[in-house]
Amino acid sequence: MSKTFIIAEAGVNHNGSVEIAKRMIEIAAECGANAVKFQTFKTESVISKNASKAEYQKKTTDRNESQFEMIKKLELDKNAHKELINYCDKKGIIFLSSPFDLGSIDLLNELDLEMFKIPSGEITNLPYLRKIGSLNKKVIMSSGMADLGEVEDALDTLVSSGTKKDNITVLHCNTEYPTPVGDVNLKAMLTIREAFKVNVGYSDHTLGIEVPIAAVSLGATVIEKHFTLDKNMEGPDHQASLEPTELKAMIEAIRNIEIILGNGIKKPSPSESKNIPIARKSIAAKRDIKKGQILSEDNLVVKRPGTGISPMRWDEVIGKVAKRDYKKDELIEI
Repeated sequence: MSKTFIIAEAGVNHNGSVEIAKRMIEIAAECGANAVKFQTFKTESVISKNASKAEYQKKTTDRNESQFEMIKKLELDKNAHKELINYCDKKGIIFLSSPFDLGSIDLLNELDLEMFKIPSGEITNLPYLRKIGSLNKKVIMSSGMADLGEVEDALDTLVSSGTKKDNITVLHCNTEYPTPVGDVNLKAMLTIREAFKVNVGYSDHTLGIEVPIAAVSLGATVIEKHFTLDKNMEGPDHQASLEPTELKAMIEAIRNIEIILGNGIKKPSPSESKNIPIARKSIAAKRDIKKGQILSEDNLVVKRPGTGISPMRWDEVIGKVAKRDYKKDELIEI
């Protein structure tokens, strides 16, 4: 990808409402994201009735509510998926979703998704990885909570199941909401790229927009970031998400970073070329020089402008005979 593929992560911040999800699609498209991503799951297939909530979920939702009860309210059924996919097509943005169980993989495949997003929690789920790998689709895999060996095992599983390595992008990620800045460890993204020779990106859960911008400057080809209509909405992920103005600012900054990074060729840019004769210097007469005199360090000097002989040719000029008279500060010719 010549540009960073930016995923605006709606996740479950729609709170189970298709209308809120549609508004999020509109905002993601307006902000310039390449894709908007949701989550596909059947609660009964993903979460046990006795599963406890994460600490951040306890802080942002009813502590007396189980994880199962919390997640059940956030499901999107097949008809909702179809409606949102059609709405994404209408708004000119790619629909993505992370499946969290085998049945949800089948559903997304049935809906003809060309790209699958593997969430961090499934990176050690062998049957899940084999199923996605067998589809031979483009895959973006988050690696939160994983060490390098687990990333390697997941990649091997996807490839051996039928997915081309070139079609896989691994996202460095930290699965804490919000992620402490000291735990980001962006250089791990480079470690993944070097170790496995795969495309890499970054899935961000920090507050603010600085970290994904830094990730792009390091070579991230994909950025994923949660967003919400309002951080004060009820639900587990709103507080660690960007509001629309922040999402727009992040995307604009990333697009600027892409321009700033350039093509890597070191040469004068069009904008600065006009300043070369002004800022650089030439070999000039230190004082009046008569025709026939020897040019030497005693009668030569280096001064602006840079329209004459480059000072890099100093040794070539020294010892030459002046072919004409020169006034002080006049540029030397040979």
